[in-house]
Amino acid sequence: MKTPLTTIFTALSFLHSGRLDDKPETKEKFFNVAKEEADRLLTLTNKLLTISKLENKKMKMECEKIALEPMLVRLADKFKVKSHKPVSFEFDLQTPEIYADAEYIEEVFSNLIDNSIKYSKERVDIRVSSSKNDLYSIIKIYDNGLGISEKDQRSIFNKYERAAAGSRSNKKKASGFGLGLNFVQQVIEAHKGKIFVNSIEGEFTEFIIYLPLMVKEL
Repeated sequence: MKTPLTTIFTALSFLHSGRLDDKPETKEKFFNVAKEEADRLLTLTNKLLTISKLENKKMKMECEKIALEPMLVRLADKFKVKSHKPVSFEFDLQTPEIYADAEYIEEVFSNLIDNSIKYSKERVDIRVSSSKNDLYSIIKIYDNGLGISEKDQRSIFNKYERAAAGSRSNKKKASGFGLGLNFVQQVIEAHKGKIFVNSIEGEFTEFIIYLPLMVKEL
Protein backbone atom coordinates (compact mmCIF):
# COMPACT_ATOMS: atom_id res chain seq x y z
CA MET A 1 0.00 0.00 0.00
CA LYS A 2 2.94 2.31 0.64
CA THR A 3 3.95 2.67 -3.03
CA PRO A 4 0.65 4.05 -4.42
CA LEU A 5 0.19 6.25 -1.33
CA THR A 6 3.66 7.76 -1.77
CA THR A 7 2.96 8.47 -5.46
CA ILE A 8 -0.42 10.08 -4.62
CA PHE A 9 1.10 12.36 -1.96
CA THR A 10 3.95 13.37 -4.29
CA ALA A 11 1.54 14.24 -7.12
CA LEU A 12 -0.79 16.16 -4.77
CA SER A 13 2.16 18.08 -3.33
CA PHE A 14 3.16 19.30 -6.80
CA LEU A 15 -0.44 20.20 -7.65
CA HIS A 16 -0.94 22.11 -4.37
CA SER A 17 2.36 24.00 -4.68
CA GLY A 18 1.14 26.01 -7.68
CA ARG A 19 4.33 25.25 -9.61
CA LEU A 20 2.30 23.62 -12.34
CA ASP A 21 -0.39 26.27 -12.71
CA ASP A 22 1.19 27.66 -15.88
CA LYS A 23 1.78 24.15 -17.30
CA PRO A 24 -1.70 22.73 -17.92
CA GLU A 25 -0.52 19.59 -19.74
CA THR A 26 1.92 18.65 -16.97
CA LYS A 27 -0.70 19.50 -14.35
CA GLU A 28 -3.19 17.19 -16.05
CA LYS A 29 -0.55 14.45 -16.19
CA PHE A 30 0.10 14.69 -12.43
CA PHE A 31 -3.64 14.67 -11.75
CA ASN A 32 -4.10 11.51 -13.85
CA VAL A 33 -1.20 9.80 -12.05
CA ALA A 34 -2.80 10.56 -8.67
CA LYS A 35 -6.20 9.31 -9.86
CA GLU A 36 -4.79 6.09 -11.34
CA GLU A 37 -2.84 5.34 -8.16
CA ALA A 38 -5.92 6.07 -6.03
CA ASP A 39 -7.91 3.61 -8.19
CA ARG A 40 -5.07 1.10 -7.82
CA LEU A 41 -5.08 1.51 -4.04
CA LEU A 42 -8.85 1.08 -3.89
CA THR A 43 -8.59 -2.13 -5.95
CA LEU A 44 -5.89 -3.45 -3.62
CA THR A 45 -7.92 -2.57 -0.51
CA ASN A 46 -11.06 -4.27 -1.85
CA LYS A 47 -9.06 -7.35 -2.80
CA LEU A 48 -7.45 -7.58 0.64
CA LEU A 49 -10.81 -7.19 2.39
CA THR A 50 -12.41 -9.82 0.17
CA ILE A 51 -9.55 -12.29 0.70
CA SER A 52 -9.73 -11.70 4.47
CA LYS A 53 -13.48 -12.39 4.51
CA LEU A 54 -13.06 -15.49 2.37
CA GLU A 55 -10.25 -16.84 4.55
CA ASN A 56 -12.38 -16.32 7.66
CA LYS A 57 -15.46 -17.88 6.04
CA LYS A 58 -17.37 -14.61 6.46
CA MET A 59 -18.45 -14.22 2.86
CA LYS A 60 -21.21 -16.18 1.18
CA MET A 61 -21.41 -16.49 -2.57
CA GLU A 62 -24.80 -15.39 -3.96
CA CYS A 63 -25.00 -18.03 -6.68
CA GLU A 64 -27.39 -18.04 -9.62
CA LYS A 65 -27.51 -19.31 -13.19
CA ILE A 66 -25.27 -17.16 -15.37
CA ALA A 67 -25.02 -17.09 -19.15
CA LEU A 68 -21.32 -17.31 -19.98
CA GLU A 69 -21.24 -15.75 -23.43
CA PRO A 70 -22.49 -12.20 -22.59
CA MET A 71 -20.05 -11.98 -19.67
CA LEU A 72 -17.08 -13.21 -21.71
CA VAL A 73 -17.89 -10.98 -24.69
CA ARG A 74 -18.07 -7.98 -22.36
CA LEU A 75 -14.67 -8.83 -20.88
CA ALA A 76 -13.15 -9.46 -24.31
CA ASP A 77 -14.33 -6.06 -25.56
CA LYS A 78 -12.91 -4.35 -22.47
CA PHE A 79 -9.48 -5.96 -22.72
CA LYS A 80 -9.20 -5.39 -26.47
CA VAL A 81 -9.64 -1.68 -25.83
CA LYS A 82 -7.21 -1.63 -22.86
CA SER A 83 -4.42 -3.72 -24.37
CA HIS A 84 -1.42 -2.18 -26.10
CA LYS A 85 -0.87 -5.35 -28.13
CA PRO A 86 -3.14 -7.37 -30.46
CA VAL A 87 -5.49 -9.68 -28.54
CA SER A 88 -7.81 -12.29 -30.04
CA PHE A 89 -10.50 -14.28 -28.24
CA GLU A 90 -12.04 -17.61 -29.21
CA PHE A 91 -14.99 -19.13 -27.35
CA ASP A 92 -16.10 -22.77 -27.38
CA LEU A 93 -18.99 -22.84 -24.93
CA GLN A 94 -20.50 -26.31 -25.01
CA THR A 95 -22.03 -25.53 -21.63
CA PRO A 96 -23.70 -22.11 -22.02
CA GLU A 97 -24.49 -21.55 -18.32
CA ILE A 98 -22.74 -21.89 -14.97
CA TYR A 99 -23.98 -21.63 -11.39
CA ALA A 100 -21.98 -18.94 -9.59
CA ASP A 101 -21.88 -15.52 -7.98
CA ALA A 102 -21.96 -13.22 -11.02
CA GLU A 103 -19.86 -10.40 -9.53
CA TYR A 104 -17.08 -12.58 -8.18
CA ILE A 105 -16.85 -15.05 -11.03
CA GLU A 106 -16.54 -12.17 -13.50
CA GLU A 107 -13.67 -10.82 -11.40
CA VAL A 108 -12.06 -14.27 -11.52
CA PHE A 109 -12.25 -14.36 -15.32
CA SER A 110 -11.01 -10.76 -15.49
CA ASN A 111 -7.94 -11.59 -13.37
CA LEU A 112 -7.05 -14.61 -15.48
CA ILE A 113 -7.48 -12.77 -18.79
CA ASP A 114 -5.44 -9.84 -17.46
CA ASN A 115 -2.61 -12.25 -16.58
CA SER A 116 -2.82 -13.83 -20.04
CA ILE A 117 -2.25 -10.43 -21.63
CA LYS A 118 0.33 -9.23 -19.11
CA TYR A 119 2.55 -12.31 -19.45
CA SER A 120 2.40 -12.80 -23.20
CA LYS A 121 4.42 -12.35 -26.33
CA GLU A 122 3.80 -9.71 -28.98
CA ARG A 123 0.39 -11.14 -29.82
CA VAL A 124 -2.08 -12.76 -27.42
CA ASP A 125 -4.47 -15.55 -28.40
CA ILE A 126 -6.92 -16.48 -25.65
CA ARG A 127 -9.32 -19.43 -25.84
CA VAL A 128 -12.14 -19.97 -23.36
CA SER A 129 -14.06 -23.23 -23.37
CA SER A 130 -16.77 -24.72 -21.19
CA SER A 131 -18.10 -28.23 -20.67
CA LYS A 132 -19.48 -30.28 -17.81
CA ASN A 133 -19.47 -33.71 -16.21
CA ASP A 134 -21.84 -35.20 -13.66
CA LEU A 135 -20.65 -32.94 -10.86
CA TYR A 136 -19.03 -29.83 -12.29
CA SER A 137 -19.12 -27.15 -14.93
CA ILE A 138 -15.58 -26.96 -16.34
CA ILE A 139 -14.18 -23.68 -17.66
CA LYS A 140 -10.76 -23.55 -19.32
CA ILE A 141 -8.88 -20.33 -20.08
CA TYR A 142 -5.92 -20.92 -22.40
CA ASP A 143 -3.31 -18.48 -23.71
CA ASN A 144 -0.24 -18.71 -25.93
CA GLY A 145 1.86 -16.63 -23.53
CA LEU A 146 5.15 -17.03 -21.74
CA GLY A 147 4.03 -19.98 -19.65
CA ILE A 148 4.91 -20.89 -16.06
CA SER A 149 7.76 -23.10 -14.91
CA GLU A 150 7.00 -26.32 -13.02
CA LYS A 151 8.60 -24.84 -9.91
CA ASP A 152 6.45 -21.71 -9.99
CA GLN A 153 3.27 -23.69 -10.63
CA ARG A 154 3.60 -25.11 -7.10
CA SER A 155 3.35 -21.65 -5.49
CA ILE A 156 1.49 -19.51 -8.00
CA PHE A 157 -1.72 -19.36 -5.92
CA ASN A 158 0.10 -18.24 -2.75
CA LYS A 159 -0.69 -14.80 -1.36
CA TYR A 160 1.84 -12.09 -2.40
CA GLU A 161 3.50 -14.56 -4.81
CA ARG A 162 5.26 -12.68 -7.61
CA ALA A 163 8.20 -14.97 -8.35
CA ALA A 164 6.27 -16.64 -11.14
CA ALA A 165 5.44 -13.30 -12.67
CA GLY A 166 9.09 -12.28 -12.58
CA SER A 167 10.28 -15.43 -14.29
CA ARG A 168 7.72 -14.99 -17.06
CA SER A 169 8.83 -11.53 -18.03
CA ASN A 170 12.42 -10.85 -18.96
CA LYS A 171 11.66 -7.34 -20.18
CA LYS A 172 10.27 -5.75 -17.01
CA LYS A 173 9.79 -6.38 -13.33
CA ALA A 174 6.67 -8.09 -12.08
CA SER A 175 3.78 -5.71 -11.65
CA GLY A 176 0.84 -5.90 -9.28
CA PHE A 177 0.64 -7.00 -5.68
CA GLY A 178 0.75 -10.78 -5.99
CA LEU A 179 -2.88 -11.05 -4.88
CA GLY A 180 -4.69 -11.81 -8.13
CA LEU A 181 -4.31 -15.59 -8.28
CA ASN A 182 -4.77 -16.00 -4.54
CA PHE A 183 -8.02 -14.03 -4.89
CA VAL A 184 -9.03 -16.29 -7.79
CA GLN A 185 -8.36 -19.44 -5.76
CA GLN A 186 -10.19 -18.11 -2.69
CA VAL A 187 -13.29 -17.23 -4.74
CA ILE A 188 -13.35 -20.59 -6.52
CA GLU A 189 -13.00 -22.44 -3.21
CA ALA A 190 -15.81 -20.31 -1.73
CA HIS A 191 -17.95 -21.71 -4.56
CA LYS A 192 -16.92 -25.21 -3.36
CA GLY A 193 -14.99 -25.51 -6.60
CA LYS A 194 -11.40 -26.23 -7.64
CA ILE A 195 -8.82 -24.58 -9.89
CA PHE A 196 -5.72 -26.05 -11.52
CA VAL A 197 -3.01 -24.73 -13.81
CA ASN A 198 -1.45 -26.55 -16.77
CA SER A 199 1.48 -24.84 -18.44
CA ILE A 200 4.71 -25.28 -20.37
CA GLU A 201 7.19 -22.43 -19.96
CA GLY A 202 7.60 -20.51 -23.21
CA GLU A 203 4.55 -22.11 -24.85
CA PHE A 204 1.19 -21.77 -23.10
CA THR A 205 -0.78 -21.52 -19.87
CA GLU A 206 -4.21 -22.98 -19.18
CA PHE A 207 -6.28 -22.48 -16.04
CA ILE A 208 -8.97 -25.09 -15.44
CA ILE A 209 -11.88 -24.18 -13.16
CA TYR A 210 -14.36 -26.68 -11.72
CA LEU A 211 -17.62 -25.17 -10.43
CA PRO A 212 -20.26 -27.41 -8.85
CA LEU A 213 -23.49 -27.83 -10.77
CA MET A 214 -26.56 -26.36 -9.11
CA VAL A 215 -27.94 -28.76 -6.53
CA LYS A 216 -31.74 -28.93 -6.65
CA GLU A 217 -33.42 -28.31 -3.33
CA LEU A 218 -35.53 -31.20 -2.03
